[in-house]
Amino acid sequence: MSTQGTLTRPTAASRVVRLLPVPAGAGMARILVERNVMSFRHGWIAIITGFAEPVFYLFSLGIGLGSLVRTVTTDGGTVVPYAHFVAPALLASSAMNGAVFDSTFNVFFKLKYAKLYDSVLATPLGPRDVAVGEIGWALIRGSLYAAAFLAVAVAAGTVHSWWALLAVPAATLIGFAFAAVGMFATTFMRSWVDFDYVTLAIQPMFLFSATFFPLATYPGAVQWVVQLTPLYHGVALERALMLGEVGPGLVVHVGYLVVMGLLGLVGTARRIEKLLLS
Repeated sequence: MSTQGTLTRPTAASRVVRLLPVPAGAGMARILVERNVMSFRHGWIAIITGFAEPVFYLFSLGIGLGSLVRTVTTDGGTVVPYAHFVAPALLASSAMNGAVFDSTFNVFFKLKYAKLYDSVLATPLGPRDVAVGEIGWALIRGSLYAAAFLAVAVAAGTVHSWWALLAVPAATLIGFAFAAVGMFATTFMRSWVDFDYVTLAIQPMFLFSATFFPLATYPGAVQWVVQLTPLYHGVALERALMLGEVGPGLVVHVGYLVVMGLLGLVGTARRIEKLLLS
């Protein structure tokens, strides 16, 4: 009887395995990433259009408006040209947009209409592989946007710190955080109408996360709200790296994004497993 109780009672290790989004066995999430790469070989124009928007903002606001607003004093006390101030924020926004829209609109279509993941379960891949693979592809796409935008920013002369070499890894972290939470939210959506909530969340963050103005210009009460938004931490991280304002405070921004991404990943893995196996 004791042996039977041992076999049926979940162990601490099994509880941890069920909680973590790491696939059982060797893990096959990379196969789903390869599938997405092959799928986008003929849809590369979608990636280009996603990269073009922040570049337009850089030249229209950073350089155009920069001719009127000559310099800006950052929250770190550095006086920089306006284009140099805006460029890191647009880099963070580029990573966010690439990750969010891939992990929401595309995943919803595959889940509800194409029924792609139902077919995936007929292969050695499991629900956790789906979660890890799709989030992995979304952050790869976001990183591509960020790398291309950084190249444009360097060519435009808005980057003057060697710390900017870490801007793309930082953008990958931003993409991971937003992709994980974005896909988690997608698992609760019932129709395309629900995507209005995605726009409702993304657009205000883009405009009011210290993207175009220093945090100090906001009223005191609003500053607390801004600092709670995830894009603010991405913007602050990228701005510190590209302007060379590196300090201990970056640990807070990195920690916020890491925790956000891990919570989203765990939640997505469990939701996908419940939706596909129920």
